[in-house]
Amino acid sequence: MTVTSSGTSSGLAARIDPQQWPGVATVPRAPARAAIARRIFHRSVAALPLRVVEPEAWYGGGTGTDPVLRLVRPDAFFARLGDSGTIGFGEAFMAGDWETDDLPGVLSAFAARMRTRSLVPPALQRLRNKVFSRQPAHEDNTIEGARENIHRHYDLSNDLFALFLDETMTYSSAIFDGEPAESTETLADAQRRKIDRLLDVAGVGENSRVLEIGTGWGGLAVRAAARGARVTTLTISAEQAELAERRIADAGLSDRVDVQLLDYREAQGRYDAVVSVEMIEAVGANHWDEYFTTVDRLLVPGGRFGLQAILQDDRIVRATQDTYTWIRKYIFPGGQCASVEAIERTLADHTSLRIADQFRFGHHYAETLHRWRGTFEARAAEVAELGFDETFRRMWSLYLAYSEAGFRTGYLDVAQFTITKRGAHTA
Repeated sequence: MTVTSSGTSSGLAARIDPQQWPGVATVPRAPARAAIARRIFHRSVAALPLRVVEPEAWYGGGTGTDPVLRLVRPDAFFARLGDSGTIGFGEAFMAGDWETDDLPGVLSAFAARMRTRSLVPPALQRLRNKVFSRQPAHEDNTIEGARENIHRHYDLSNDLFALFLDETMTYSSAIFDGEPAESTETLADAQRRKIDRLLDVAGVGENSRVLEIGTGWGGLAVRAAARGARVTTLTISAEQAELAERRIADAGLSDRVDVQLLDYREAQGRYDAVVSVEMIEAVGANHWDEYFTTVDRLLVPGGRFGLQAILQDDRIVRATQDTYTWIRKYIFPGGQCASVEAIERTLADHTSLRIADQFRFGHHYAETLHRWRGTFEARAAEVAELGFDETFRRMWSLYLAYSEAGFRTGYLDVAQFTITKRGAHTA
């Protein structure tokens, strides 16, 4: 996929389907807010290692070696930015209002600044929830709401995910052997290492009773069952469940793995180990207590919970948990990353669970995403053959690059947690 041609983007605006992409097809009319956004943007990029090029001017704090953001349609860009902040910034890329030859580099310049301080002046930060939209009530992760939210992302198409994931069909961070950016290891081998490490910290072995919250496409369940464990794995994605069952059967492990199309809150039974890989992000901050109390209820005394979670600084979590962002609107409706402090608070207030150990590996996620995005963009023609239009492909490239930038700069992190339950382990 080519996302850098301004000639392509000029034609793109005219080809956007207004029914499928209403927020992208229409440029908002808000001259005063656009003018404010222009002033804030100019002031912000002056302090960033970034060059901004407009048709007749350039500015920013970057030098000749720093990434370049080209404003193809500046008026539309600032109208969107003033109207809806990060949503407008993302929609402007989807519409082709701005371009770059280094998408992760441009986004890294913004992400590095946002980790330490906001791009928006403090006086305007206090108006965040008055100026920009709050997360819609219908995207709350109730049992019914969660099903719809998951459907919008994970049920897009198994074939789509298969185009850019490796043979393990693992949609979470790998753990590479050595420095990730220099690794020649296959992504599949790095994903297997990640899975094995989490199973190890959860104490999964022969005859372990294991609950997995969030099946994905069955990769972890297969490796746990291959150890001799008996696995119950939960998903609310119908497409994932269908393919996971097929892959488990192909591995000859159907007798050891039970795939259930069930919300985690509805789960029953008693388990020696619970494992969950990057599913807490789909729970929602106001449901974290339900998530962890469910694990506490299902885990036997002395049992272990192996949790892999994407993390943000606690300050950012608190400041943005009610804000409607581009990622929440287009990629993960109802989503919310946690902080270590938020996890610790929830465990202490609602459960008998405690964190015994944590292993962070954010730079491994940056490399994982770099490989996913490279494959996704190289296979753009096949994405189109599946019925996904150019606006979708630009949206997905932005999502993968945004995530890579977050992990590259430390704005995002990822960790595997060993969480234990008090009491003696009994069969």
